Amino acid sequence: MARNTVIITLLLFLSSHVHSSNSQETWIRAGYWDSVSELPVSDINSALFTHLVCGFSYINYSTYQIHINSSKEPHFSTFTGTVRVKNPSVKTLLSISARREGLPTFSSMINQSSYRKSFIESSIYTARIYGFDGLDLSVGPSISINMTNLGTLFDEWRVAIASDSKKSGKSQLLLVMSASYLPAQHPFTYPIDIMKRTLDWIHLIAYDYHVPAEFDFTGAHAALYGPSNWVNTDEWIKEWLRGGLSASKLVLGLPYHGYAWRLVNPDENAIGAPSSGPFVTGDGSMGYKNIKSFIKGYGYGAAAVYNSTYVMKLFVVGSTWINFDDVESIKAKISYAKENNLSGYSVFQLSNDDNWILSRAGRLLVKISIFHFIFFILMKHWTSDVSIAFE
Repeated sequence: MARNTVIITLLLFLSSHVHSSNSQETWIRAGYWDSVSELPVSDINSALFTHLVCGFSYINYSTYQIHINSSKEPHFSTFTGTVRVKNPSVKTLLSISARREGLPTFSSMINQSSYRKSFIESSIYTARIYGFDGLDLSVGPSISINMTNLGTLFDEWRVAIASDSKKSGKSQLLLVMSASYLPAQHPFTYPIDIMKRTLDWIHLIAYDYHVPAEFDFTGAHAALYGPSNWVNTDEWIKEWLRGGLSASKLVLGLPYHGYAWRLVNPDENAIGAPSSGPFVTGDGSMGYKNIKSFIKGYGYGAAAVYNSTYVMKLFVVGSTWINFDDVESIKAKISYAKENNLSGYSVFQLSNDDNWILSRAGRLLVKISIFHFIFFILMKHWTSDVSIAFE
């Protein structure tokens, strides 16, 4: 009887310990939803994610306040409530685009104190009124941004977020940056010391390194590894770490899209082969589900090949050359993130998935239910004299 009591006590302790461990889970599984996509917010399988990012809002070029297109506003105002139907604990972030045509406005904003103030106050107000838990600043690849002023923006933004929390009595908004790769030939000038203390984490846009609209030869657009003359995520992450950023501040970006190239000579189809430009679509970009459908259209036996050197899938037929990430490469990249102590991963974008195949592949390994574990231990106890040691 005493032995039974001891075992039950131990199992209750383990149950409590596992519950506590689960409640403190910090591994980030983030997903981007773009308001221009055809995926309804209500169809998002939010149970597969810890964080969902709603994009995109913009910076008004004259007021420097947050602007959301009126036709998309209903999606933003109901986003948090909708995704929490399937996952009440999911955190939501509002993404602010400072990419492409938005870069000049962003650069102007960070260079002027009054403009920064207008932007910061507007961003916090917008996040609160729409029920978001945080803000994501998506900055495009540009060496023209004044990094000193970018650091000042982050400092002032964090102070304002703390002040808002104190006044409202609500938790502080998360503050995240989505960072693009800066070309290797330019100095690595992100204000890392400031980013370490002001940002909750950084989404690494670890894709679109090499695209057919910009290069006349094929290449891996989201290579995890590669020769020194190819841009790859592993080297980029090491660059961040050498700059003084902790791996725990980094979240690995995973693309749910790939690129199609037109080969100059179908017989020359290795990585680096001459290309005449994008294929299939205007810029060559293709969502994962469209790539799968495209390959399927070639009939029985048509298949992409896994390339472990770059960690990607490659489909070549005739003059068509497509590189993308499939389940195998997604799993490999997530394993890399875990092994290198990154804080998690973020996927872009959800509408490109194929029946949530990639998103399911990205989930953490399913933990054995504590109830199954208890049942197993009790069966061992009742059917044998096995001694169980708990370390």
